[in-house]
Amino acid sequence: MTWDEWDNAKAEVVAQRQVSMRLNQLPGGPGGGQDDLVVNQDDLGHVGHEAFALHGQLQKQADIAGAGIDKEGAGSTMQAAAALKTSGFALGSELETTVSVWTSQVNTLLQACAHISNHLDFSQKAHAQGDAAIAASLRNRDGSAVPSSRIAEYFT
Repeated sequence: MTWDEWDNAKAEVVAQRQVSMRLNQLPGGPGGGQDDLVVNQDDLGHVGHEAFALHGQLQKQADIAGAGIDKEGAGSTMQAAAALKTSGFALGSELETTVSVWTSQVNTLLQACAHISNHLDFSQKAHAQGDAAIAASLRNRDGSAVPSSRIAEYFT
């Protein structure tokens, strides 16, 4: 890269930053006319709750192997596979394979739901702590909070 190309690249980056900062300050700009980034705790909580509910539903309803069946249950897919294998049907081992793959995929989905739920619970708490720390450290002379959109002024 030549020196002129380097200078042109730097100038483009600086120009893009300035345009972006101006757009962020305009009413109706990328921030929708709001000064601050807003994370609605209720939304995070709702999504986390839905992931938790889906986890519980999947755990109950996606059990085709019959692992969760009580002793008086009518049977399970794995019991059917074993019976087919005992009777000499090739379908028995194929059914076992199907149940094994299904169970593996359901477990992966259960882990994902648990991860989403736990992560959103953590995010909700972390955002609240971060907001409190920022609010405590950024104050105007009169003691009122400084909006986060004004932080950009310190870096220009």
